[in-house]
Amino acid sequence: MESTATWIITIGVLATVIILDLLLAILRRNKPTTIFEAAFWTVFYIGTAIAFGALLPHWTSEQGQKEFFAGWLTEYALSVDNIFVFIILLTHLKVQKEKQQLVLLLGIMLTIGIRGLLIPLGAALISRFSSIFFLFGAFLIYTAYKLAAENEEDEWKEGRVVASLKARGLSIFTIALIALGLTNLVFSLDSIPAIFGLTKDPYIVTTANVFALMGLRQLYFLLEGLLARLIFLSKGLSFILAFIGIKMIMEAFHGIGIDEIAGVHIPEISLEVSLGVIVASLAITTVASLTATRKDGTAIV
Repeated sequence: MESTATWIITIGVLATVIILDLLLAILRRNKPTTIFEAAFWTVFYIGTAIAFGALLPHWTSEQGQKEFFAGWLTEYALSVDNIFVFIILLTHLKVQKEKQQLVLLLGIMLTIGIRGLLIPLGAALISRFSSIFFLFGAFLIYTAYKLAAENEEDEWKEGRVVASLKARGLSIFTIALIALGLTNLVFSLDSIPAIFGLTKDPYIVTTANVFALMGLRQLYFLLEGLLARLIFLSKGLSFILAFIGIKMIMEAFHGIGIDEIAGVHIPEISLEVSLGVIVASLAITTVASLTATRKDGTAIV
């Protein structure tokens, strides 16, 4: 269990970085983000997360390190999917390029706040009711199914909401912020059960989530041109969520003392296997998407 000092130092450092990012977004709110700038900061934040994970055993454990990387990769992949929804929303709302920086960062900070409330709630439920894993697992499997079966018709529902907000006299900036907030809430309901399927340590859950969200503003501008090419991303994320959901249900059975069903032993999936499945799924999804499409997003026949 991490000490209070570890929590305070970690939160202090992460909060400082987020505040500096906010100040940078405010100072550059009237300037478009270049591809070079987006790439530099994306690499910086990914490198920071990797460095943090590499140093974790100095104040937690090697098990905590594995859990962090598995959790961070899962949350980061879900965040990329989140970004594609952001791109669709901001494009649909016709938010100016110069204003998108501030909207994105405020939206990401809102996400951190939402998850900051949901993580302690999830930890409390798990500590009191081990059978909650059945519910979390079933929810992830259902989410995986919906993600695999999703289609573009859902955008029309969001259009009605936007029209209603415009009718009330709200500005495009405010509408964009509300839309991102609602989207973040929905994605948080998926991501929190997903990471609890990999680790029950609140410190690892918190840091993996924050590192996955840091730098998303820059990643948005970097991935904007890849929106049409990563056509299989939702399928890959669907597989990962279904895998974690099944893993949680297996753990739930073990948690209530049931180790076999109808004479068949319920396997225990190690963290190493989970990490391997997550990395392999993301790699295959990315390669398959880029191979199947041209640079303009059209399919290769």
